[in-house]
Amino acid sequence: MGAAGRDFHNFNVVYRKDPTHKVLAFTAAQIPDIEGRPYPPELAGPLYPEGIPIHSEERLEQLIEELEVEEVVFAYSDVTHEHVMHCASRAHAAGADFTLLGPDATQIVSSKPVVAICAVRTGCGKSQTTRALAGALKKRGLKVAIIRHPMPYGDLAVQAVQRFGELADMDKHKCTIEEREEYEPHIVAGHLVFAGVDYGAILEQAEKEADIVIWDGGNNDFSFYAPDILITVTDPHRAGHSMHFHPGETNLRQADVVLINKVDSAVAEQLARVHQAIKELNPDAQVIEGASPITLEEPALVAGKQVLVVEDGPTVTHGGMGYGAGLLAARQNGAGNIVDPRPQAVGSLVDTFAKYDHLEQVLPAMGYSDQQVAELEATIKATPCDVVLTGTPIALSRLIDVTQPLVRAHYSLDDEATARMDELVADKLGL
Repeated sequence: MGAAGRDFHNFNVVYRKDPTHKVLAFTAAQIPDIEGRPYPPELAGPLYPEGIPIHSEERLEQLIEELEVEEVVFAYSDVTHEHVMHCASRAHAAGADFTLLGPDATQIVSSKPVVAICAVRTGCGKSQTTRALAGALKKRGLKVAIIRHPMPYGDLAVQAVQRFGELADMDKHKCTIEEREEYEPHIVAGHLVFAGVDYGAILEQAEKEADIVIWDGGNNDFSFYAPDILITVTDPHRAGHSMHFHPGETNLRQADVVLINKVDSAVAEQLARVHQAIKELNPDAQVIEGASPITLEEPALVAGKQVLVVEDGPTVTHGGMGYGAGLLAARQNGAGNIVDPRPQAVGSLVDTFAKYDHLEQVLPAMGYSDQQVAELEATIKATPCDVVLTGTPIALSRLIDVTQPLVRAHYSLDDEATARMDELVADKLGL
């Protein structure tokens, strides 16, 4: 049971060469348009010459019966503990065992030092933390490779190993908006990024070019690589979430360092709740409080104006946030009114708003396909506003053409927290 990421990795490292198990199918959730295609034979290996079919998770019980499935392996992230156990109940009711593979079974050991940056939820600020640490380590004279959690939405065989050294590489690899949101800020900062599907082969490529590897995790998944030091990022805006989401709680319990992000926009009660969770789950962890200042380009275009806010898609959808950097920047810079995007939504965005009904003031930047990008563009064009304020990590102007002016807001990690994190990493790794 997966979402085109952890599931493929678990298969590659645990089952691909194991003749004692036969993997009959993958099921897909969270990501649209994944089901209906196979995990290709080029990646599945010689035990699976025809590849492995991918079905909708809705068909789980039917598949267990039709394929005589004996074991269901749960393999995706950023879901409640209750959701995981509902899936277990579905598998058990259909007669199958239910399995969760852990770090020892699935983490690959690197020949180079590995710093893993993970989180308790999606949208906590892993990427800004990764960028800050990568910059600090490069100042120490180290060659750094960032390996990003998988986002394989296209031709899986072609996407097995991807290298991003310049912006043009994103066009070369036909990246979606969601992929660009993760890769572009790293590339603009001058960092080398790897991603794809086969994380053994990806690591081999990265090790040839780097002195140190930084794992930039996706959602709240745990690292695909055995870390020499684990930094777990928390978000006080979702202070109670650390004990209630899988596998974010695992990351908090395992962390060597816990970074409490966005402290400059949180209140004391939220920070106290995060500190209490750390004390209960991992009292030996080193704790860093980090401010996440928001930079807004051309604030004069926002003050007093009718503003449409576009936010990072995963953060405000399955990440559960009703806002991000965009809405915070609009409020901080005196926006006259935040325009409701829902009446203008077209295509799949109508379904997105129906599914994530906590979204009222922001438009999620959904773009898993060319069709979704076109729907996002059409929705923005149809929205009566003076300016579009984007809290996405990318320049949407590269992908869409709208009549309204676009201004960007983005988070960064403050220098003091960066220096402290760099110091702890250097001490742990003996740099």
